[in-house]
Amino acid sequence: MGVLDGKRIAIVATDGVEEVELTAPRQAVVDAGATAEIVSPAGGAIQSMNSDIAPSATYPVDRVAAEVSAADFDAVILPGGTVNADRLRTDADVLNLVKGAFAANKPVGVICHGPWTLVEADLVKGRTLTSFPSLRTDIRNAGGTVVDEQVVVDRGLVSSRDPDDLDAFCEAIVKEFAGA
Repeated sequence: MGVLDGKRIAIVATDGVEEVELTAPRQAVVDAGATAEIVSPAGGAIQSMNSDIAPSATYPVDRVAAEVSAADFDAVILPGGTVNADRLRTDADVLNLVKGAFAANKPVGVICHGPWTLVEADLVKGRTLTSFPSLRTDIRNAGGTVVDEQVVVDRGLVSSRDPDDLDAFCEAIVKEFAGA
């Protein structure tokens, strides 16, 4: 029996997602008993990347963002990858899903470039989080407080800097999602 038995987790990603930031958190929540679904702006499959520039594997999309809501899930994960995050932050359906999760006080995990979607959705004001260094000015400009730590948990928001922090990030999301 896992600590996340019966929980449904949305992993919101699209082409350009950093592969290990998709696969490691997914494996962590599945190993803890959750069902994890890849939610993307379009159906089909998404192309993952290694280090933002080397194409890696493709992953089937389970659900299209326009066809889901925060009520369908217990928690949300936003993996990074520069292109992935840039595309997600411009998709209205993705923004609505993430805003809905925050409005319902559902836990959200973001890593690396993942916070860009939160910045675009106006969800970092008054929050403390970490990210990949190139996003930190954007977070501060959006009213967030940035710290340079391996993992930060602030009122249900779990954030980490980059793939080097995945062990701590995965442990923190499982713990935070279990309390939801």
